[in-house]
Amino acid sequence: MAHVSAAERRPQLIKAAIDLMTREGVAAGSTRAIAAELGVAQATVHYTFGTKEDLYRAVMEQLTQELIAQVEHGAPTDAGFEETVVALAAALWRTVRERPTSYQLLTELSMFALRAPSLQAALQSHYREVTAVTTKLITEAAERADHELVQPAKTIARFFLAGFDGLTLQHLSLPDQEAEQAGLQALVSTVVAMASGRLDLVSMP
Repeated sequence: MAHVSAAERRPQLIKAAIDLMTREGVAAGSTRAIAAELGVAQATVHYTFGTKEDLYRAVMEQLTQELIAQVEHGAPTDAGFEETVVALAAALWRTVRERPTSYQLLTELSMFALRAPSLQAALQSHYREVTAVTTKLITEAAERADHELVQPAKTIARFFLAGFDGLTLQHLSLPDQEAEQAGLQALVSTVVAMASGRLDLVSMP
């Protein structure tokens, strides 16, 4: 059998892990099961990644990059600020509707990582990167449209992502297309109002 380098084996194992855990859940993603999914020895997984947590980290990174790429691809380059936010939210929601299993797996991995100290850095990196990309897209949209942001772009991005995560979890748990559409419209409207200074923020103790 021809030798396969670790660099070549790495994406194969990541895909095998994603395929397996998408079907059977994170709990089923042992190194033995992932190796069997690809048809290689268990030692190959440890040689390529070191530990199961290292492989899980790579899976989170892969899923994150794929989702970010889809959203960035859908970002308009010649629209006003409000139109751009609407388009970005719509593009992101399409990824939820078209790839629900990716979001479900990311959610499961995130919950798993909260209890796994070795994955804390991966979880923080995931949210940090998603927040950074969202902040960048909001900033670029405002600059392109000469739109002054009343709130910091990062604050707006974190608020949007918090609401979007909630809508995504509802979609995965109890789908309701009409309610989800109304919720998404309300979220985007609030984000635009917040960015434009048309939303008064109450004082919190």
